Amino acid sequence: MDVFLNGKFLPPDQARLPVDDAGFQHAVGLFETMAVYHGNVFRLDSHLARLADSAKQLGLTPKLNTDPLAEAVRNTIKHNKIDRARLRLTLTAGSLSLLKPTDQAPTPTLLIVPSEPTVYAPEYFDKGVMALVAPPAANPFDQLAGHKTLSYWARLRTLRQAASAGAGEAIWLSVSNHLASGAVSNIFLVKNDALLTPFARGEEAKGALPAPVLPGITRAAVLELAEEMNIPAHKQMLSVNDLLEADEVFLTNSSWHVLPVTQVEKKTVSDGKVGPVTQKLREALLAKIEEETID
Repeated sequence: MDVFLNGKFLPPDQARLPVDDAGFQHAVGLFETMAVYHGNVFRLDSHLARLADSAKQLGLTPKLNTDPLAEAVRNTIKHNKIDRARLRLTLTAGSLSLLKPTDQAPTPTLLIVPSEPTVYAPEYFDKGVMALVAPPAANPFDQLAGHKTLSYWARLRTLRQAASAGAGEAIWLSVSNHLASGAVSNIFLVKNDALLTPFARGEEAKGALPAPVLPGITRAAVLELAEEMNIPAHKQMLSVNDLLEADEVFLTNSSWHVLPVTQVEKKTVSDGKVGPVTQKLREALLAKIEEETID
């Protein structure tokens, strides 16, 4: 499939970036990973709104017009005749000299890369996965925390460490030892038939420390479904003990949607089976994706 790079469609091996691109040189950039079904991105507007919010908060650009980005995404899907795919949109500050700042706004780099959707073994969802707990790392004082920036090395490192131990994800703690998220996902616990999830960026109580947690698009969809299904849901500070004592645990992102966790390191979650709340929410989310993306 061809990629979209700054207004042009190119084969992947012909796409070129300048060596001084700030995304390559300094990880100055943002990205969104999206799921395409029936030729449509699930909640494209939400993905681009989050991108624009991060671009403003982090100083990439004071106002990001998302209409051309949405058009570029749709054109990429149309150009490649895509029905089902994984789509990554990357926006960098372009050729930006950090040592010689000027009054001229940088020309950003926009790259959209479609790829085959990740296929997970059925047992991931039928039996659940094991997760490892990474050392405390999510820092509320880090201005990049809670944003989907190109600075992803630490997260990918813990994810690879988890994979090498046979785990499906690494669970991140904040520097205060509270639950934050997965390395590449949001986390939910189920206790007494109620959903519990850590605060995400923008959800903090007034005067509280910033939440170093990405406000996930799939997370938001799950919370909407919980409300529709009359499942109580609470955003709150959660501890490792809350995780180990949960009745159910699951992770959300745009790739696996809802992924059950049935083991946290050596501790089995409840009876070691995928719980009923997780099952219901996964089925409801897949139905919602179908409903919103089919023409």
